[in-house]
Amino acid sequence: MAEANQNTNPNPNPSGGEIPPNVTIYINNLNEKIKLEELKKSLHAVFSQFGKILEVLAFKTLKHKGQAWVVFDEVSSASNALRQMQGFPFYDKPMRIQYAKTKSDVVAKADGTVPREKRKRHEDKGRKKKDQQDANQAGMGLNPAYAGAYGAAPPFSQIPYMGGAKAAVPEAPAAPNNILFVQNLPHQSTPMMLQMLFCQYPGFKEVRMVEAKPGIAFIEYGDEMQSTVAMQALQGFKITAENPMLITYAKK
Repeated sequence: MAEANQNTNPNPNPSGGEIPPNVTIYINNLNEKIKLEELKKSLHAVFSQFGKILEVLAFKTLKHKGQAWVVFDEVSSASNALRQMQGFPFYDKPMRIQYAKTKSDVVAKADGTVPREKRKRHEDKGRKKKDQQDANQAGMGLNPAYAGAYGAAPPFSQIPYMGGAKAAVPEAPAAPNNILFVQNLPHQSTPMMLQMLFCQYPGFKEVRMVEAKPGIAFIEYGDEMQSTVAMQALQGFKITAENPMLITYAKK
């Protein structure tokens, strides 16, 4: 029996022993043809369902091709992600996942082990990036807190009912059917990112995006029961911190 158990460790460590659970997971066997930025955004989209992500790391160097690191806020999130996404077909290749052996800079910064100068540079860079994003959204007439596909329009549930005045009541939602209409997506969303989120639910058929209207998509399922399950599971899901998805049934 002892011999049979020798290969059951999911996280082999060449230095001997098992890698202890931590907040960072190491992923390899990734598709090397995917552009770096798309890869990082897609990983963030897929793994953010397990908890808050602090950082996604991937590098252009030949040595690091086909590999990435996802840093979570909590160990439990990393553990769930490792367990549930092991072997998940990501861009047509099954992911191999284990706990990372080294500490990410972002974790080191949080516990104070990053040199002070490097930490300050990192914080300044992050602050400038956020200021630029807010300025860009303000220039487009969008509220950074709700950068929806149609400006700063709130979801239907937040629009007050105006005592029966028909003009002030939002249009009636579409009847339940097998196609979902998704709004408030980040403009950098790709069909593959959405496919990896929605294909987790039974009956998934396809993603359709409208090139002329970034921020929206149509997701088709086999029937309305299957589309309803996916809608309830992903309603409000955030691909980025500023973009909770607003999902309704599509109008036919």
